[in-house]
Amino acid sequence: MTEDIRRFVVEEGDAGVRLDRFLETRLEGFTRSRIKGLIEEGLVKVGGVQAKKGGQKVKGGDVIEVTIPPPKTLELVPLSMELPIFYEDEHLLVLDKPAGLVVHPAPGHENDTLVNALLAHCGDLKGIGGVERPGIVHRLDKDTSGLLVVAKDEATHQALVDQFQSQQVEKVYLALVYGCPRLLEGTIRTCLARHPIHRKKMAVVEEGKEAVTHYRVLASGSGLSLVEVKIETGRTHQIRVHMHYIGHPIVGDPVYGGRMPRDLSPSLKEVIKAMGRQALHHHRMRFVHPVTGEGMTFASPLPEDISNVLREAGLEAG
Repeated sequence: MTEDIRRFVVEEGDAGVRLDRFLETRLEGFTRSRIKGLIEEGLVKVGGVQAKKGGQKVKGGDVIEVTIPPPKTLELVPLSMELPIFYEDEHLLVLDKPAGLVVHPAPGHENDTLVNALLAHCGDLKGIGGVERPGIVHRLDKDTSGLLVVAKDEATHQALVDQFQSQQVEKVYLALVYGCPRLLEGTIRTCLARHPIHRKKMAVVEEGKEAVTHYRVLASGSGLSLVEVKIETGRTHQIRVHMHYIGHPIVGDPVYGGRMPRDLSPSLKEVIKAMGRQALHHHRMRFVHPVTGEGMTFASPLPEDISNVLREAGLEAG
């Protein structure tokens, strides 16, 4: 893939506009940060002279030349994997992430992640931040299953990130928790940050970032409850920490779940052990397609391992 050179002539009506703002209106799909990067890399010229900063003002008649290099290849090994994809077009895809699959490469999981699988699956990645990679818009923990949206180009990625940050995306989870909350419906509003001692954990702390979780008990019995959870914010481990905070941790959670209650039946304990992960599933998601403007809603049924615990407990989703 060769570099792409684009030229623009500044009209009198645009005289006095910042260079980065001018280019933002001309380079479709490029974010301000990406344009800033091109300028810093010396890839933007104004009147044949290399631009120094995005804040410089353009003049009528200026010829602006932008050299867009091909996306850099991400130094990861593509991994062929069957992905349960609910929807896909040239801009994005929505998939149903299975439990146990790590999303991003990390120590111990360099080449067996969702990103590796997407590199093998997607032949039309246009690059995020100048790198040929999928744009993971939001995250799910390794052992949390369910819906995940992935952007294929920078403009789509930024638009989806904006929707998530402005709380325009509806995110609904299903969780199995120990016991039954005294209030069958409520809102948990706290501040979350890294645990002051156990740095791999999150905790409720005064100086943290605000986290808001709404929950509703759908069914309860046999020492467990099926809970529908909607989150306004997307803090790390938010649902897991919040359910622990109100005294009803998620079933099977190895970090925040604590010991399994003694009063559970032996058969139920065995099914929970067999599940081997926290019973948390991203069940439903609603967002607006950044390109078409279409409202999109997706729903993923509970996976078999959580359903097995639900059946053993004699519970049914409401």
